[in-house]
Amino acid sequence: MDDPTDAFGGVDWATDAHAVCVVDNHGKVLVEFDVANTADGLGELCRRVQAAGVCRVAIERPDGPVVDALLDAGLEVVVVSSRSVKALRERYGTAGNKSDRSDAYVLADCLRTDGHRWANLEPDSPATITLRSHVRARKDLVENRVAVANQLRAHLRVVFPGAVGLFADIDSPISLRFLERFPSATRAGWLSEKRLDAWLRANGYCGRKHPAELYTRLTDAPAGLTGDEGDARGAVTLAYVAILRALRAQIDELNTRLDELLDAHPDAHIFQSLPRCATIRAATLLAEIGDCRARFPDPESLACLAGVAPSTRSSGRHRAVTFRFASDKKLRDAICDFAGDSWRGNAWAETRYRQLRADGKSHPHAERILA
Repeated sequence: MDDPTDAFGGVDWATDAHAVCVVDNHGKVLVEFDVANTADGLGELCRRVQAAGVCRVAIERPDGPVVDALLDAGLEVVVVSSRSVKALRERYGTAGNKSDRSDAYVLADCLRTDGHRWANLEPDSPATITLRSHVRARKDLVENRVAVANQLRAHLRVVFPGAVGLFADIDSPISLRFLERFPSATRAGWLSEKRLDAWLRANGYCGRKHPAELYTRLTDAPAGLTGDEGDARGAVTLAYVAILRALRAQIDELNTRLDELLDAHPDAHIFQSLPRCATIRAATLLAEIGDCRARFPDPESLACLAGVAPSTRSSGRHRAVTFRFASDKKLRDAICDFAGDSWRGNAWAETRYRQLRADGKSHPHAERILA
């Protein structure tokens, strides 16, 4: 409340236009306006808030063109989560009404009253931002691949049950080649043990299972759909296979790019020194934690943002320690994935993990405690 700053800004961002509000150090609105999400609009936003004497601007997101424009203009940016903005609205009315202009005012006025509690945004280096975009894109593609593989599996259980479980993974290269050649039970009816053996050798099968065992799996499974209907459904099988091939190709391409980007990053050696951290896991940890050391002044702040530190609620005689729901979900996934596998490569982590499991903790709970 004793901040000598003359004016405070708030920006409620949107896809096509942004609402802006500037208040003085008594909470009076100095200026309100909307700008389009264009280069000229963002330039106007920065010029008008600077002309009003603004040094700090509050906004709900930590990245994007609006944040980049504000930082390039030399303004300090404070990120206020959407969850916090929703709670702060109750200061100004109990009806819970929301509009872009009112949210911009809430951001600006709360920056005036509570800004001393909120740290300025410290952006990561361009190398980390680029790495983060690749890591998150790869994760999205992997999730899509899993979803399409599940759809293919469900489809095959009806039309061609013998192909389900024939190989270790439904979307493995050998499985996709098999389904391209035999998309239906009718087409697979041509196979004999000898013909299957010849096809496997021609397609470079690793040989973990004997052809006789694979042929038995095919013949012991339910018949599925045969005839014209089975062949017609084979077109659906081929469609899923084509999508999975494309997804696998793009994931492989991103894996190669991540290798290059991580190798060139100055912090790579820190994350790759952690147990069980190869390229993908090290890149994910680096991307989600970032390289700005000021963001996490102590280990507790990182643990809390990642949602692995429990949340304690106490009132009178009641005290409860619960799961921390308010967290950075992507950071929590990265930290827990690392912790959940670290015990296989670190003696201390293994001892602690096994002790937690022996005490009756579930794997996810033990994983969070270890994290």
